[in-house]
Amino acid sequence: MKRTFLLGSLLQGLAAVSVCMAQPTGPWNFKFTGEKLKQVPAAYTQVKATDRYSADVTYGYDFIKSPAKDGDAAFFSLRVPDGNYRVKVLIGSKKRAGETTVRAESRRLFVENMTTKKGEFQEVSFTVNKRSPYIDERQSVRIKDRERSKLDWDDRLTLEFNGASPAVAAVSIEPDTTAITFFLCGNSTVVDQDYEPWASWGQMITRWFGPEVAIANFAESGETASTSISANRLAKALSMMRKGDYLIAEFGHNDQKQRFAGAGAYYNFATALKTFVDETRRRGATPLFATPTQRRSFKDGRIQETHADYPEAMRWVAQREKVPVVELHEHTRTLFETLGEEGSKQALVHYPANTFPGQGRALADNTHFNPYGAYEVAKCVVMCLKQLGLPIGQYVRPDYKGYNPAQPDDPATFRWVQSPFFEGRKPDGN
Repeated sequence: MKRTFLLGSLLQGLAAVSVCMAQPTGPWNFKFTGEKLKQVPAAYTQVKATDRYSADVTYGYDFIKSPAKDGDAAFFSLRVPDGNYRVKVLIGSKKRAGETTVRAESRRLFVENMTTKKGEFQEVSFTVNKRSPYIDERQSVRIKDRERSKLDWDDRLTLEFNGASPAVAAVSIEPDTTAITFFLCGNSTVVDQDYEPWASWGQMITRWFGPEVAIANFAESGETASTSISANRLAKALSMMRKGDYLIAEFGHNDQKQRFAGAGAYYNFATALKTFVDETRRRGATPLFATPTQRRSFKDGRIQETHADYPEAMRWVAQREKVPVVELHEHTRTLFETLGEEGSKQALVHYPANTFPGQGRALADNTHFNPYGAYEVAKCVVMCLKQLGLPIGQYVRPDYKGYNPAQPDDPATFRWVQSPFFEGRKPDGN
């Protein structure tokens, strides 16, 4: 099933302008249960099944049918200006046990399979970055047609309540001007993928940071370092960036396919990377590089190099500019070789026909991750951030126990609650 966009692109753009220029107020407090709970103030707004988000209604259930009964999955949206928002979710039920997963925007994972006993409640806090294409009166991000149905680029903050038996009692949302923003720039291996079974590490790394950090994912499928700049994705990030923030750039997959005068690893690519560094530092933020993730290309049990000079060019720029490097190129090589030539398919989009509703043909993609693979790579990134000794590492959640790509989590034990949206068409790029 694919989402349908509620507003035409023109109306969306006008709404984005108005909402971006508005000043955030809040907090906004909602309760989703009719039970009287001591944990939920009576003043919280009761959300009814008939409360549906629309152009005329600023909050309500969205994208799929309103929950028919307690324990159904749901999407809930609130119209807010661009910025970071501290979200507090009260998970639990007085009447039943629950197992709850919470994601935000385009499938960014925040709460993973949380179990609660009958009568037990737990509050979880995290910070969500919300943005629209609007930058200012003169410019905006040139998003692709495929992005126009993307929850990351619309006029509202969307929360997804899912799980074996989701139990969400209440939500509080308020602007956060203190969180460190960690901007992600890159391609389809980084972007918040909208549809099952595609996934990327940028939408999984949110799981591992506390509310002191907001992950702002500005990556897009098919992008190169230079097209990310020309499409104003970097400009949008810079417009929201503050002193003390971070920006990480992972490119190379698509850059190596560029064929124009001046293209090349040590030419256009290196120049674009330096632009990321210079502009980030100009705003008092810290730039990082991530070398490109490997493609699943085996020979005699070993991963073959498919990225030409691009990983080394990134390291070269990093050395010259003193930029910390997250070595995903080497760590994903280790991950794939550890899983093996056949086993590594479990980390990528390899599924026989009819695995998903409406999937009439087999999917076999050796570049793009499935949720398990994206989850493992995200843990690699967190591992590197901590090993580099960066201050942002202190905000990693305490349940992160470290990671070794030579000893990955067992794919058989990984549990991912699927979103209701599927697409068989692969993301742009390869």
